[in-house]
Amino acid sequence: MRPPRSRSARLLGALALAGTVTGLGAAPAQAQEYRYWSFWDGPAAGAPASGDGGWSYATEGPATSRPRDGAVAGFRFTVSADSAAAGKPRRAADFDAICGQTPAQDGTKRVGLVLDFGTKAEAPSGENPPPVRTECARLPEDGTAGDALAAVAKPLRYDANALLCAIAGYPKAGCADKASGAASASGAPDPGASDGASAAGKQADDDASGGPSAGLIGGLAVLVVLGAAAGWQARRRRG
Repeated sequence: MRPPRSRSARLLGALALAGTVTGLGAAPAQAQEYRYWSFWDGPAAGAPASGDGGWSYATEGPATSRPRDGAVAGFRFTVSADSAAAGKPRRAADFDAICGQTPAQDGTKRVGLVLDFGTKAEAPSGENPPPVRTECARLPEDGTAGDALAAVAKPLRYDANALLCAIAGYPKAGCADKASGAASASGAPDPGASDGASAAGKQADDDASGGPSAGLIGGLAVLVVLGAAAGWQARRRRG
C-alpha cells in the first residue's frame, strides 16, 4: 500500500498537470485545406505582366472589385488552407493577348479574365476540370469583376453568403468544402475580402467546433489548479 501523499505534493502534482494540459493546448493544429475559387488581380492597366503572370491575391471580392478598362482579373479553383498557399492562375495576366481584338467603346470598359479550373488532383471526386480559358468582357464603366464573370462565364453559382461556388458550372456541387487527401497547389508554378478569406473564416469555424480550443484547455488547467488549492485550504481549516 502506497503512503498518502502530502498536501504540498498533491498541489505540486496539480500544478504539473495544469502545465502539461496548457502545453497540449498550445500545440499547433494542422491547417485544414479547402477547395474554393480564389480571386486574383492582374497588374495595373497598361503595366506588363511579370514572370509569375503578374498576379496578386485580391484584397476584396469580385462583387465589389471594380477593375478599370485594360485590367485583367483571374479566378483559380484551388486547394489550400490560406492565400499564401493558393495556386495562381496558370495563364499570364496579359490584357493585349486577351482583349486585343476587342475595340474600346465610349461609356464602356474592357476587362480581361483568366479562368483556371485547376488540376485533376484539385478537382472534387468524380469531376474533371475544364482547360484554362480567357475571356474579354465588355462592361458599363461601373461594372464589377462579378459582372464580368456573369457576362462571359455563366452559369455561376453562389451560396447564401455570396461566396462564389462555381464558374461556368464548375464544380457541379459544393462550396469551399474540406479537401481530404487532395494535392495542394502550394509550390506549383501554376493558387480572404476575397473568396479565399471566406474559406479561411470557414476553416476557423470548423477548427473551433472540431475539438477543444487552446483557450478552453487553458481554462480547464486553471480550474485544476484552483480546485486543488481550495481543497488544500479546506483541509487546513478542518485540521
